Amino acid sequence: MRKLWMFACLLALAACSRKSPGNKVLLLPSTGSAETIAAVAKATAEANGWELVEGNKTFLHPDSLQHYRTIVTAWSYPDSLDHRQLNALQRYLEAGGTWAVVKDSAFAVKGWPWLDALADNDRVFMAAPVELEKVLQQAGDQAKGLDYSACTTPAVPENNRYTYTMLAQGLDEPLQLAVLPGNDVIFAERKGAVRLYRSREKDVVTLAQFNVYSGLEDGLLGVALDPAFGKNHFVYFYYAVAGDRHVSRLTRMEMRDRKLLPETEKTILEIPTQRKYCCHSAGYMEFGADGLLYLSTGDNTNAEETEGYTPVDERPGHELADDQATSASSADLRGKILRIRIMPDGTYTIPDGNLFPKDGSRGRPEIYVMGCRNPFRFSVDRKNQYVYWGDVGPDTKVPGSEGTISYDEINQARQPGFFGWPYFLGENEGLPKWNFATKTEGPKLDPAKPINASPNNKGIRELPPAQPAMIWFGDGPSAKFPLVGKGGQSVMAGPVYYADQFVNAEYKLSDYYDGKLLIYDWVRRWIMAVTFDKDHRYLRMEPFLDHLEPAAPIDLRFADDGAIYMLEYGTNWFSRNMDARLVRITYAAGNRRPVAGIAADKLAGPAPMTVQFSAGSSSDPDRNDALHYTWNIEGQEYTDSVIAHTFKTPGVHKVMLTVTDDHKAFDTASLYIKAGNTPPSVEISSEANKSFYWDNAPFPYKVTVTDPEDGPVAPEKVAVGFSFIPYGRDMAGVLTQGGAMPAPKGKELFYSQDCKACHTENSASVGPSLMDIAGKYAHTDKNTALLADKVIRGGSGVWGNRPMSAHPGMAVEEAKMIVDYILSLKNTGAGLQAQGTLVLKDHIGKPASGVYLLHARYTDGGANGIEALTGQQFVMLRHPKLEAEERDVDGNIRFLNYINELLSYGVARDGSYFMFKNIDLTGVKRARFRVMQQGAGGTLELRVGSKDGPWVCELNVPAGNGEWVELTAPVLESNARLDLWFVFRNPGNQGQLFCIDWTLFENVK
Repeated sequence: MRKLWMFACLLALAACSRKSPGNKVLLLPSTGSAETIAAVAKATAEANGWELVEGNKTFLHPDSLQHYRTIVTAWSYPDSLDHRQLNALQRYLEAGGTWAVVKDSAFAVKGWPWLDALADNDRVFMAAPVELEKVLQQAGDQAKGLDYSACTTPAVPENNRYTYTMLAQGLDEPLQLAVLPGNDVIFAERKGAVRLYRSREKDVVTLAQFNVYSGLEDGLLGVALDPAFGKNHFVYFYYAVAGDRHVSRLTRMEMRDRKLLPETEKTILEIPTQRKYCCHSAGYMEFGADGLLYLSTGDNTNAEETEGYTPVDERPGHELADDQATSASSADLRGKILRIRIMPDGTYTIPDGNLFPKDGSRGRPEIYVMGCRNPFRFSVDRKNQYVYWGDVGPDTKVPGSEGTISYDEINQARQPGFFGWPYFLGENEGLPKWNFATKTEGPKLDPAKPINASPNNKGIRELPPAQPAMIWFGDGPSAKFPLVGKGGQSVMAGPVYYADQFVNAEYKLSDYYDGKLLIYDWVRRWIMAVTFDKDHRYLRMEPFLDHLEPAAPIDLRFADDGAIYMLEYGTNWFSRNMDARLVRITYAAGNRRPVAGIAADKLAGPAPMTVQFSAGSSSDPDRNDALHYTWNIEGQEYTDSVIAHTFKTPGVHKVMLTVTDDHKAFDTASLYIKAGNTPPSVEISSEANKSFYWDNAPFPYKVTVTDPEDGPVAPEKVAVGFSFIPYGRDMAGVLTQGGAMPAPKGKELFYSQDCKACHTENSASVGPSLMDIAGKYAHTDKNTALLADKVIRGGSGVWGNRPMSAHPGMAVEEAKMIVDYILSLKNTGAGLQAQGTLVLKDHIGKPASGVYLLHARYTDGGANGIEALTGQQFVMLRHPKLEAEERDVDGNIRFLNYINELLSYGVARDGSYFMFKNIDLTGVKRARFRVMQQGAGGTLELRVGSKDGPWVCELNVPAGNGEWVELTAPVLESNARLDLWFVFRNPGNQGQLFCIDWTLFENVK
């Protein structure tokens, strides 16, 4: 009886965990016979008393799917889904949901084994379109409700479970980090500094300054902890030694009580290098679980004079431009991943299983992997000792399977081997051996038996078979790996995550990531999680932490508590960057930390100054948690969400806010208030319309500046600029140094691409500065076209031999916008006077999307110890045609879009409306409306200030059957910038009134 009672209890618990199937059926859109599928699904649902819901892929989320007994889609539908939606669909089936699948074309998405096995899934019912009624009936009848506790596939964690904490910023070329016991972090900066982030003190101190050669890409390149650091206190460094000896050195030093002891330094290995030509030093280190030290080295070869091929220059005197002497030579330690065992006395031995015999008879016995170009970041799998690395690829003009053979690679070495460079890239695609003397292509080598016949090769002639890459991609879009994007690239390999190595760790990631490899791209600023099959072969990749955009991620490691520590190199090469950071990313499986947010009504002003603060932007991902606030300002504490504080003394004052939830989890935010200097007030006044421009219309203006500390401001000290920008209406790029402004859209495009990795505005980086480019080329249509073509195609030779990455996927117009932005940086002129009259004529004959921007700025002289502050104002004049689809706010109005006709218009009903913000009707005499007389007809009212505010225009639209017409109505002048409401009326009518496409305001009757 007791067993029967327990069995009954288990049945009851199972029943409680399973959610009722309900009566809803989810229909997801498909191509092809979509209307037929929808009609059959609707009829079948009605016959069974089910409610058919037509959704989209955003419905593929557990919160939504729990309401549906079955899903109806076409077989190809998974092609449109991302990794989160596919995961949600898989878990829905595992939880007991059913899926009615209409066969069309087979799905193309790869890397999801459960999709390949759909035919064997008893929760999936597949048939041809004519049998949809049958399979939908089966799917609906088989639905028994959902029990997500039965899922065997973990859910993809939500991004709001991660907390990103900046530990330090403004670093000087940080390269590698290591996490110490207690979560202190030691990291290396390229110019020789060894820095320590102290977790208790929350600060950064300098432990040592190595005397390094930091030219080219050399310097202090790596740091690693001994696996037995807790006992022996050993820290390892790899750096280019300063002075006349051109060597890079692997060294060891003791670290005790948070101090490095330079007297304990011991040299383990030195590698001769050349310092005449750039590039590629690598220099990363990691200990494997077997206790062996792995060290990566770059090919250290002239990479700038390859003539669009690979550096295999065999001419006498060009030995430093021949990678066959380094990467492809068994007698050289460059272009390799080395593997050695460090002994207690600081010497090393060769472990079993390296590429060449221990006696050195065929090559250097330290070599584990050869045939690398720049294996900049690698990791050693903690379970099987596989080595994964990112190899930074070349810029070639050799055609390949995807664009040119200019691939970056992610490689997997299950055992020692040769990985192809400089003869092969990607899936062993051969590169012709370029004859630099005759300027002719030689034959491609056989990857099964590559021969290094270079006279500069000091190693074996017959190399091991070339191993293909696991992942590879070039400048353009990748058909095989579409998620990687396009543009410049610099891919790197991080660690493999194993959940069982962090069982009791406070911040361990979700089991969803168990066995996945993290890879990341320094230029494209993404992180991916790579999934393997049971045999450790590549299956797929998916975005990881895609809500972040790290500033050039350059190292990524797990701490013992499961937290991820990441170094961000920052935007500009070879320089200290304010966005160069050490960050910590933690994951919360249960209660999530709140997010603190501060808003202030002013950030600077005179002293005394009262500031209103609000914590209203703070939030908590767990909806039921209450938030508690603690403010600390000048030693005073407040606990309300909205407070006021008076700063009585001049100075820079820190405001701290701590937000705590019901579970004692907390987050902090801070900002600085500057008391003692009032920001200048800049005002542009005009009697003309400040929203629209018309042909040859005059625009009189006057700039007035007031500053309490500076007193009267001379007009000549005010910077005033004016220009016509033919692309877009975004003002984000306006704020530049005085005078005319560069094209905002071009600036936005520049900073959204990889361009910023090689070019800065005022100083040379990898490429020339933007100001240098603007100084070299006049801003003409010819130069714009010339440079836009170079942006797309790439090139070299103008600013040195280093090649410029191609951007084959970029549209010509976008490239021209970027060039316009760059060339306009020199076009500042002398600026305008603080008062004058402009004639609006530059827009004539150009697109209606253009805008005029009048910009005034003044920087004060600082006061009371507060630095100089800038005040500015700008006026943007747009074309007087308002397209209805560009409205800022709408209510109860439906918009139809016709892509083929590039047409979008609103369908009005009684009481519907839309609104444009901040519109000036000064000088407007009438309005012209393009409307379709289709419906009952009605009245369009233009009202200012609010939906029920004063009306300034009324248009009566007659009923009709579908004809587009242009109607006009007079406009009452309104001399203020107010929100403009379009309100549609026909009281008592429930149907469609008419349609509206655009409104054109005219300054003549």
